[in-house]
Amino acid sequence: MSPAGRGSRAFVTGTAGEDKTGRKADRRTRVTVLVALAANLVIAVAKAVGGFVAGSPALLSEAAHSVADSMNEIFLLAALRRSRRPADRRHPFGYGKERFFWSLLAAVGIFVMGGCFSFFQGVEALRTGADEKLSGYVAGLIVLGIALLAEGGSLLRALHQVRGQGGLAAGLRDPALRTVVAEDGTAVLGVCLAMTGMALHMVTGQVVWEACASLAIGALLVYVAYRLGREARDQLIGEAADPQASGRIRALLRAQPEIDSVEALFTMKTGLDSTLVAARVDLVPGLDSERVEEVSMRIKRSIARTVPEARQVFLDVTDRPARQAAKSPAATGERGGA
Repeated sequence: MSPAGRGSRAFVTGTAGEDKTGRKADRRTRVTVLVALAANLVIAVAKAVGGFVAGSPALLSEAAHSVADSMNEIFLLAALRRSRRPADRRHPFGYGKERFFWSLLAAVGIFVMGGCFSFFQGVEALRTGADEKLSGYVAGLIVLGIALLAEGGSLLRALHQVRGQGGLAAGLRDPALRTVVAEDGTAVLGVCLAMTGMALHMVTGQVVWEACASLAIGALLVYVAYRLGREARDQLIGEAADPQASGRIRALLRAQPEIDSVEALFTMKTGLDSTLVAARVDLVPGLDSERVEEVSMRIKRSIARTVPEARQVFLDVTDRPARQAAKSPAATGERGGA
């Protein structure tokens, strides 16, 4: 190792430009979110009116579900707008994680406004009972039928976009689109549960059917909120790139004639389509500082071509023996290493 590489000298290889394809996908996602928002606002009012007229706990639970979804769509619109802001001095890696933060708030909204209120309605119905109003229940079932058509249409729109973005694996990487699909899918299932509970209440005269439907809707919403919240939490903490991308980067580094060994490789998603890459490498002896800089720039360009989402690439050149580096906390994964 030459003096140019001693002392764990770090080389920053730059940042790639904005992804135009990602911006186009954001515009499509924004339309999908707006469609879902319009549907949920109309349906929430209709369900609330129908629920008060019919005295239906299941229908009121569904109204709370639609209100929660409407608030969440506002969060998602904020995520789409704020996550594409360019990097600045305070946030040198950009604002890509804004999308994960607002998706976490959406999950909390589903849990609090939807799930908890549905549980409350179910428990209250079991405790106090509910008056039967046949005409009101018929009106409530009509409202739910209209809601089923509207929610189903919004779900089809979201699934169409998912398919256009490469299928479930690729399309659902976007937390905003993933949340819309989860909300609309849950809404369709929730409407079916509410309709079943109301119909059985009308036939049997037992409010327990509606109470159970309300509790089932609450359990469904809590589960969906938990899954969405867990995924957003992992992304906010700092999720590594997928193993295939990491494997391609490691193979590319090992294939460089100037690199003697790759001591450690770290990746972290900083946004929907941006990833930070940091590698600790040992260069072959005899390279001067200019040659090291030239090699670093070439490796950066190669990584960007191999893994387009690699927006920031850092190389830490070290002359430590491979065995010593392999046993370090960073290389073994201890103390937050990867």
